[in-house]
Amino acid sequence: MASDLFGRDDAGPSITPAGKLTAAVDGLYRAAGDDFRSRSVEQLDLTFEGIKGDFHRGFTRRSGGREPWYPRGTEMRNERQLSIVAPDELRDIASAMGIAEVRPEWIGANLMLSGVHRLSMLPPGTLLFFKGGVTLKVDGQNRPCRVAGGSVAQNAGMDDCDAAAIVFARVARRLRGLVAWVEKPGSIAAGEEVSVRLPEQWIYQS
Repeated sequence: MASDLFGRDDAGPSITPAGKLTAAVDGLYRAAGDDFRSRSVEQLDLTFEGIKGDFHRGFTRRSGGREPWYPRGTEMRNERQLSIVAPDELRDIASAMGIAEVRPEWIGANLMLSGVHRLSMLPPGTLLFFKGGVTLKVDGQNRPCRVAGGSVAQNAGMDDCDAAAIVFARVARRLRGLVAWVEKPGSIAAGEEVSVRLPEQWIYQS
């Protein structure tokens, strides 16, 4: 394999071509007021700020534990306007925690999509084209936290909520779903078809 003067090969990284999948909207949820937990709705109305009236709406947000490189509370762009989960991954989390179910509302989800295997592993930059006209852009995985875990434990009636919250943060890793932001606003209806467009993927090596 040819190399340059610094010992690097010139073949470049292995690139996986862009792809296309199909999903369906299994559930819609909105977190009204000051509580991150959501409730089932028939339709989501979206602007460039996110879901109208939702807890996570806004062009910007305040940094927290996920952004240790900023002082807590720093104003930053809101790339977490929507939380997206999958029914099979919620079942896996419930099984790992030894409970009957984990409902999307308990962890503040806004969308539940079915039909995509390993939804949480969709790469950043994935575009979700909803049949009704909305487009969402995936920022990345939604890292599980103890706050959501505490909500799961409380709603599931677990004896030790603090311990269960820690378990959730561990077992829900890479199963907690995705966060996304609104690229093209509009309304999303229950049962709507979604075209999932995956970007080219590669592993960067310096």
